Order: sequence, then structure tokens, then C-alpha cells
Amino acid sequence: MQEQQHDFVKIAKALSDDNRLRILTSLREGEKCACELLTDLRILQPTLSHHMKILCDAGLVACRRDRRWAYYSTDAREIDAVAEEFQARFRPVAQAACARCDGSV
Repeated sequence: MQEQQHDFVKIAKALSDDNRLRILTSLREGEKCACELLTDLRILQPTLSHHMKILCDAGLVACRRDRRWAYYSTDAREIDAVAEEFQARFRPVAQAACARCDGSV
């Protein structure tokens, strides 16, 4: 079974905006309708749509449609998987001395 590779460029872009961070924080409480997010964040619908597209494309938020309403939520397992992969890819494995010098700074 091949593990999913996350697109950290998309994730970094998704996390690089204050409104998107506020959306993710708000969704920690559970699924919310777009109208609730609009009220909570005090932004306009086109702005919310823009931010939600970026968050959904990054895999951080899921959208569920029920007739004319959109409901958004985070998936704890997906957030955990992204965090684990981030650590596996970017956490230093060991403190190595510089190969070109004697290691003194």
C-alpha cells in the first residue's frame, strides 16, 4: 500500500493567510455551514469561497453540499497524516558536523 504524498506547497499556501487560519481554528469546533463562517469571520461570500477552495485543494478541509448550502469540516485523520509526513520529511535526523570544516563556528 503506497502512502499518500501531500503537496506541501499547497499546504503552505493554505496556511499562509490569516483568514484561512481563522477558518481552520473555527472548524476545530466541528462542521459549520458557510453562512456561519461568514458571520464568524465577517467576510463576504466571494472571499470565503476563494479561501475554502484553497483549503479544500490542500486537503485540509472537506466540503459537503446539502441542497443549496455548503458545510465545511476538517478531518482529524488527514490533519494528523499531514503533520506526521511533515515531521518525517523535515525533522532533522541527526546533528552532523560540517564536512567542509572542523565543525567550529
